[in-house]
Amino acid sequence: MIQGILGSAFPPLKPGLLRLYSMRFCPYAQRTRLVLEYKNITYETINVNLKDKPEWFFDKNPLGLVPILELDDKIIYESTATCEWLDDVYTQNRLQPTDPYVKAWDRILLEYFGKVTTAFYGFLRKPDEREKLQEEFQKYFEFYNDILAKRGGPLFGGEKPSLIDFFLWPHFERLQILQEIDSRLLLDKSKFPSLAKWQESMLQVPAVKATSFDLETHKRFFQSYLTGNPDYDIGLEE
Repeated sequence: MIQGILGSAFPPLKPGLLRLYSMRFCPYAQRTRLVLEYKNITYETINVNLKDKPEWFFDKNPLGLVPILELDDKIIYESTATCEWLDDVYTQNRLQPTDPYVKAWDRILLEYFGKVTTAFYGFLRKPDEREKLQEEFQKYFEFYNDILAKRGGPLFGGEKPSLIDFFLWPHFERLQILQEIDSRLLLDKSKFPSLAKWQESMLQVPAVKATSFDLETHKRFFQSYLTGNPDYDIGLEE
């Protein structure tokens, strides 16, 4: 895997080599990296400065967002689309459920997760709303805990992860930042045993280990992010 920080020049593509345009701390790009690592796909990474995007980047995605996958004349963007495409093209270690009902419910779980991400960023940016948001998180935890309990766990995919596990994980990894602010956001094993077990199990997945940052690194990045001047190079100088 090759990693680089982009300047203004477009780095030439190598025929037949899959390229990921990413940002090291983006939870949505991490979804794609999780799938790439889980399936042991050969790829290169180009990390993009999202505060100073080169003009050519908008030719890859007019929205100017990561993740983006590029392979020869093919370009795919949006995290769910990139992950589903990878699972369809690289068929080893399949991640999408074959049961139509389970697949439909995974879509429901993903759509509902928008409430979690809204609450996550609201908690960081709006201190005066944290009491209300803390209560909302308890409802979200209960929802996912109940689904896991019905499925039998430990993961949403059973003994092995499915796409929905990788779609949800990046923000749960970052939840530890909020837990330091308010300990009531810690997953209470007595109240949410299945969700707590899911978190413990995900931490043992090799792809999660390969793509995760520790708490201090996440904190440093979010501190810079909240100033409006995110430091994308945290950890590279050490």
